[in-house]
Amino acid sequence: MNQFSIPEGQYVDIGEVAGFAQRVHYHEQGSGEPVIFLHGAGGGASGYSNFKGNYPQFAQAGFRSIVPDLLGYGLSSKTEQPKQYDLDFFIAGVKGLVDRLGLKGVTLLGNSLGGAVALGYALKHPQDVKRLILMAPGGVEDLDTYLAMPGIANMFAVYQSGKTGKEAMRAVMEMQLFDKALLTDEILNERAPIADTQTQAARSVLKVPNMTEQLPQITCPVLGFWGMQDAFNPVGGATKLAEGLPHCRVVLVNQCGHWVQVEHQALFNRTCIDFLQNG
Repeated sequence: MNQFSIPEGQYVDIGEVAGFAQRVHYHEQGSGEPVIFLHGAGGGASGYSNFKGNYPQFAQAGFRSIVPDLLGYGLSSKTEQPKQYDLDFFIAGVKGLVDRLGLKGVTLLGNSLGGAVALGYALKHPQDVKRLILMAPGGVEDLDTYLAMPGIANMFAVYQSGKTGKEAMRAVMEMQLFDKALLTDEILNERAPIADTQTQAARSVLKVPNMTEQLPQITCPVLGFWGMQDAFNPVGGATKLAEGLPHCRVVLVNQCGHWVQVEHQALFNRTCIDFLQNG
């Protein structure tokens, strides 16, 4: 057992990334075609906290659900260098996991930062990727656009305020959800202790390029979701996905913030599993 509220899964050593030996923590359930769930950024983020209501249903539907913590997050390796994590750093972590587990024909499912990692991975390692499922992915706007979003501006203001623990976590995450009643003590208790272990690098502005012009290079099937009340990522990005990706369907979800897989869990699970099974 660990000292955190999230259950401990498995670990895989992936070798050296950015000059340090790295280890990825992940949960796994089911068998069949692999689906890798990639979580977003923010204090205390982890794969389990983001996707605990989703990946067991995918496993029951016949898919091998693999839920890692990105490098710098959850129970995976945390290194202060690079001082600002960049997209290649996160992609290398996922690539190490894919290679060590011997995975082929993966579906990458990512929200926010995890969505940007999925896009970047598909551009860099297209031979590994069978499909993408994206929920308000990063990487389709310039940095200034993201920093101007009210949810992100609030997040950095909280980081700079000196607040800690559950108080800070609630202040950061209250804009994550359209229905704030879904921000339960369970979520806060999962995330707050892990947030205290994160390095300054994980709390800094992340180096994620605008990949909009490269989207036509991604030729695999893509399913996208976007909450119409998203305070962290402008909903106009949904049009960029639909126009830029050659084989893409985007679902706009009303009364939904930045966490469609939590706020509209049944819709999300049902739609994704249908996409995986039927295209």
